[in-house]
Amino acid sequence: MDWYDNILELIDMRSFSNLWFWIALAVVWSTASHWVLGVPFDMVARARRYGGQSAEDLEDLVRINTHRLLFIGQVSGLWALGFVCFSLTALGLLGFVYKVEFAQALFLLGFPLSIVGALNLSTARLIQAEGAQGEALWRRLTRHRTWVQAVGMMSIFVTALWGMFQNLSVGPFSG
Repeated sequence: MDWYDNILELIDMRSFSNLWFWIALAVVWSTASHWVLGVPFDMVARARRYGGQSAEDLEDLVRINTHRLLFIGQVSGLWALGFVCFSLTALGLLGFVYKVEFAQALFLLGFPLSIVGALNLSTARLIQAEGAQGEALWRRLTRHRTWVQAVGMMSIFVTALWGMFQNLSVGPFSG
């Protein structure tokens, strides 16, 4: 069993002291802020800069993705909402009541992403209701991206604080 202890010492299995968790957190939030309603944000910049075919491509892709999101919301929205609420509640209870660190990490990833999902639906409804095109669409997508980045920054900040607290309370400095 000595080799098993050596492996577990080498690869820390706790979430907040594991480098892979922090890499995953960075990848999740960089991806969430780059893909705005399923559209890469560089397309917004290209449409704003060049117009023409780039703007048409952006409008087509946004139209397709907003219709897709709203259709999914109408068809299975209540079921999806129930599943997400159940999952987040279970993770929250396991993590913060029963002190399961892995569940805490998943909750701190999943809860802010559920806020981003709600923002996606709201923005898709606004774009469809306004029939946004051109400059109005670009402003709406930029505003949405700013909100997603704000949620991401808050999430990273709270996760980092909680992770430091966990590492200090469980680690070698805890006494």
